[in-house]
Amino acid sequence: MPKLALIATVEVAPEKRDRARSLRDEPGTLNFEILVPREDAAKLLIYEVYQDDAAFEAHRNARSIAQFREESAGLGIKISATRCTPAA
Repeated sequence: MPKLALIATVEVAPEKRDRARSLRDEPGTLNFEILVPREDAAKLLIYEVYQDDAAFEAHRNARSIAQFREESAGLGIKISATRCTPAA
């Protein structure tokens, strides 16, 4: 199965951005980068690469993600993502 890359935009109030945490050390995660746009303090861009779709599904269903959702419930976070297959 091919690798899965995800490009996500996270919208959050600038004063709450530093409270959003990230998870970089989960099994099957090959790359995880958080990018901060210089022109828009209300957004974070995330670039993730997983070993395959199964690794991403494990990430999505992990207890750590449920904890993230609980912790960020009051932060007004909006996430949109695009799934991609990395070009060879």
